Amino acid sequence: MKFSQYRLPASARMAALATAVAAVASLGGCASPSGLAVKDVGSFHIGGKQVTLSGLPEKELRFTPTAPPIKVNPNGEFEAEQMYVQYITQTAPKAKYPLLMWHGGGLAGVTFETKPDGGEGWQMAFLKAGHDVYVSDAVERGRASWSRYPEIFTTEPFFRTKKEGWELFRIGPTWDADPARRVAHPGAQFPVGAYDQFTKQFVPRWATNNAPTQAAYDALVQKVCPCVILVHSQGSTFAFEAARKAPQLVKAVVAVEPSGALDVTKADISGLKAVPHLFVWGDNLDKNATWQVIAPTLRKYADGVKAQGGVADTMDLPALGIKGNSHMLMMDKNSDQTAGLINHWMASQGLMK
Repeated sequence: MKFSQYRLPASARMAALATAVAAVASLGGCASPSGLAVKDVGSFHIGGKQVTLSGLPEKELRFTPTAPPIKVNPNGEFEAEQMYVQYITQTAPKAKYPLLMWHGGGLAGVTFETKPDGGEGWQMAFLKAGHDVYVSDAVERGRASWSRYPEIFTTEPFFRTKKEGWELFRIGPTWDADPARRVAHPGAQFPVGAYDQFTKQFVPRWATNNAPTQAAYDALVQKVCPCVILVHSQGSTFAFEAARKAPQLVKAVVAVEPSGALDVTKADISGLKAVPHLFVWGDNLDKNATWQVIAPTLRKYADGVKAQGGVADTMDLPALGIKGNSHMLMMDKNSDQTAGLINHWMASQGLMK
């Protein structure tokens, strides 16, 4: 199963190639501080509910090694299942709608901030391109915080190993604890020297929190949209569902290497004909069996959107002559080029002023 069967039409592919350099240049055109006029920087939590715990035993703890022991009572009221959102808005944005950046599994909003090698992330790249940007940490991740388990979260968390990230994110075929013995894919765009730095971003995740996560994302859409959602990996299903529920508010979905989708045989996706979709894929998808399993779900979803009369374009980077990209497109060395192509697609959909 190859993802490349879902590409932009030939004419669109040629146009995308022809404008790639110009698109990237447009991102770099606002590189000076004077080119970014910030209106507001802030953050908020959204979603969640109050939970009351009782019947748990008190514990005696020392908060620091030299502090006296203090009794801690874990019973009482807690806020749980909230998500965190940071926003940066501009005085004169060039985009018609704010851009919401939703991360993938075992990760947080830092995905879109400074790259592991110290380079500029997509948060800044799209700000420079004229977008107001909202970067979130989903329920249970990062600054959203997490809750006691099994009293509130019903299962224990699980964690991604470095080996899993190296292989699943298609950075290379051979993992080794010794960086000198790791083998990257030929022409890899991911900065492999910064891989260990990247894995510091891995956070615990739960397999039982999909419903509150979706509820928080839906609440975010209701609060700040109309908007465009740029979503990565595991976050894709949440974005597709949010768009299905509120197609009048979600003006487009850019799915960067999505790993899940709605079941079009069960979900009513008729409203998605009004929500243009772009699927963005990197390289070496045929080198990992997991991605071949994921392929049919995304193909059926894209077909379903098209069957409704909607737009479901695919940006297959290798088909455009852009080789070596990993699952973490926003962290790859050519991330500005990919961002430029995405920005060009958004403009083609009438999403820029």
